[in-house]
Amino acid sequence: MAAPTSLYAIRVRGRLGATALSAFPTMVAELNASETVLTGVLEDQSAMFGVLAQVEALGLELLELRRIGPGPPRT
Repeated sequence: MAAPTSLYAIRVRGRLGATALSAFPTMVAELNASETVLTGVLEDQSAMFGVLAQVEALGLELLELRRIGPGPPRT
């Protein structure tokens, strides 16, 4: 049985531009005054760590990682 997907919100300091946002193609970005919130469904824990590795590789400051809930059921 495959692990369920989960919906995550990842908050980083600063407003990311188009180039930085392209590193997160599966995430939806919400730009606020001084931060960016990336929200999206991640397949498993490995995918979550992959997104965190991208955050680190881009030198972004991680403010919050939150699991919002289960993702849509897999078919």
